[in-house]
Amino acid sequence: MGNMPLLVLILSSIVKIVIIVHLLLIGVMAMIWSERRVSGWMQDRLGPNRVGPQGLLQPIADGLKFLFKEDLIPDHVDKPLYVLAPAMLLVPALITVAVVPFGNAITLFGYEIPLQIADINIGILYVLAITSLGVYGVVLGAWASNNKYSLLGGLRSSAQMISYELTLGLAIIGVLMLTSSLSLRTIAVEQGAYPWQWNFLIHFPAFLAFTTAMYAETNRLPFDLAEAEQELVAGYHTEYSSMKFAMFFMAEYMNMIVGSAVTVTLFLGGWHFFGLENVGGPVWSGLISFGIFFVKTAIFLFVFIWVRWTLPRFRYDQLMNFGWKFLLPVALTSIVVTGTLWIMTGSRLVVGIGNVVAAFIVVSIVAGLLVMNKAPEPAIQDSDRQITPSALDAIE
Repeated sequence: MGNMPLLVLILSSIVKIVIIVHLLLIGVMAMIWSERRVSGWMQDRLGPNRVGPQGLLQPIADGLKFLFKEDLIPDHVDKPLYVLAPAMLLVPALITVAVVPFGNAITLFGYEIPLQIADINIGILYVLAITSLGVYGVVLGAWASNNKYSLLGGLRSSAQMISYELTLGLAIIGVLMLTSSLSLRTIAVEQGAYPWQWNFLIHFPAFLAFTTAMYAETNRLPFDLAEAEQELVAGYHTEYSSMKFAMFFMAEYMNMIVGSAVTVTLFLGGWHFFGLENVGGPVWSGLISFGIFFVKTAIFLFVFIWVRWTLPRFRYDQLMNFGWKFLLPVALTSIVVTGTLWIMTGSRLVVGIGNVVAAFIVVSIVAGLLVMNKAPEPAIQDSDRQITPSALDAIE
């Protein structure tokens, strides 16, 4: 990119922006359809199957429904912030994708065009900074709604996202140590072509902590405490309707797509897979690398849906305990073990084994301390209470 003429750089960037934004929008539609079809398959039911073949046009029908719904703005809301909040959640999801490399490069007209909008040398810091802005959209939407259920959902979400952002950032420190770069493209290139070289094996506990924290950041089950319908009606977006609600909905799926793409880049080798990314000419190799990245991201998105329809929602105290007492110590331990073993041995295998052993020890210690500190629950004995005979007693 450094040797590319300015005009070619601008035109290629504009084309990549248009393509990526449209792919994100199409990805949101595909995720809406996939969520309903996959959940139907898991629960032994059909899911949408009337609008288009296999229900493929159902997302378009949903979009038209939101578009033509009446846009209600209650009188009791803070109107400027109420209108701004959905955009503050959607825009960070759109601009985060700018630094994610979706493939290697394509050579066109003698110019090598990387499949990435912007390869900045602090790419991972950019991702963490922009994704942390999403909490403002949730909190402002909750506050501006002037609704008790919305406010409780916003408070839950702010505490949850801030807590799990610590784990999200700390879990990737080990990756940055071994890569010696903050560029997402460099991190993907350094992992190599084969799965046993990828970071998810070397930093397996950190990979699990990062993935779990990402689930919590996107407010997906089992971490959807901010919009628990059994407790808070719909949480922070209770007062929203029409396209404003649709923007919250779209932001959730965009965050899932971007989060999955970042995870694939950091831990799953990016666009690499057994050297297939180098097959073909200068154009085909780039397209194949994009296809590999697309398949990896799609598999991770399937896991997103799988987890949602498998695990029950945490209680709020369980959510906070899990983040602060388990994930955070695991992420911190990964940093210490990775740095120590890498300096002492310089072996990625030793670092990987050490991380797993250390994480097991830390989790065992924390679980043991929690069990020992748990106060015993006294048996309920009420000798003064008169037990009235019931119909069941008479039957017995």
